Amino acid sequence: MMSKRSDTTLQLIGVPLDLGAGRRGVDMGPSALRIAGIAESLEALGYCLVDTGNIAVPQRETLPVGAEGLRYLDPIAEVCRGLYTATTEALEAGALPITLGGDHSLAVGSVAAAADFARSRGERMGLIWLDAHGDMNSAVSSPSGNIHGMPLSCLLGDGAEPLVRIGKRRPALDAEDVVLLGVRAIDAAEASLIRASGVKTMTMRDLDGYGMQRVMEESLEHLGDCSRLHISFDVDFLDPGIAPGVGTRVRGGPNYREAHLAMELLADTGRVTSVDVVELNPCLDLENATASLAVELLESLFGKRIL
Repeated sequence: MMSKRSDTTLQLIGVPLDLGAGRRGVDMGPSALRIAGIAESLEALGYCLVDTGNIAVPQRETLPVGAEGLRYLDPIAEVCRGLYTATTEALEAGALPITLGGDHSLAVGSVAAAADFARSRGERMGLIWLDAHGDMNSAVSSPSGNIHGMPLSCLLGDGAEPLVRIGKRRPALDAEDVVLLGVRAIDAAEASLIRASGVKTMTMRDLDGYGMQRVMEESLEHLGDCSRLHISFDVDFLDPGIAPGVGTRVRGGPNYREAHLAMELLADTGRVTSVDVVELNPCLDLENATASLAVELLESLFGKRIL
């Protein structure tokens, strides 16, 4: 969907949200990505870059936790509604929105907006969810009540009402238009939910057995009828050996070159029209190395090549 780079505007939308996570620090993710040079790196590839700053997020210490099974539900829903509006406005202006998180619960707003925009144009949007976790828990199945473990189920219409009603349609997306890729930390209750959902799931065993190229090709073939793609990139998708700055590290993720290959293959499609980068935690990082790696991977996603 991208034309010449000089004709494409990339719009950065910061969402310093940490209400959905148990461990503090991801609210500093947008700043870390900016410090790592995300704007300058993408401009160097020939894109027009607009940074609209951060969406307002209430201070965690000032808020009641709410129900233990759905911690901070109402303020998270409010932030997601704000992101829905900001994403919609970016798309309507012809820009490609890049959401800088923040925890993964924000994707309820960005993905719902991108899906609604696609339908308004008579198009179909596919979602590729790059994550070590399934993010398909419910208030009942979640061991923590942290909403960053629930956004994908909410987008599929099964979740707390304030979140499943963010977009114009329930569900915001059909299961057949979703690929969950890179998962390796799923408890038994969530595994049952994922199997029942019908979402195409490519685990790390698939990546180990078939390799990144085949897994990506199969994923993209599955979404072949989708003219638009939203990439929701949780940095814990990566192996913590190369990306330590995340709150929920899970060993055994993609290595440096596998991650770049995934992004390069996505770029080759020309169908990427919206992106999230989430769960970066500078408090746990080493000299902003994880943020710098995330910027490198975004460069590959937006067309940087070795030659």
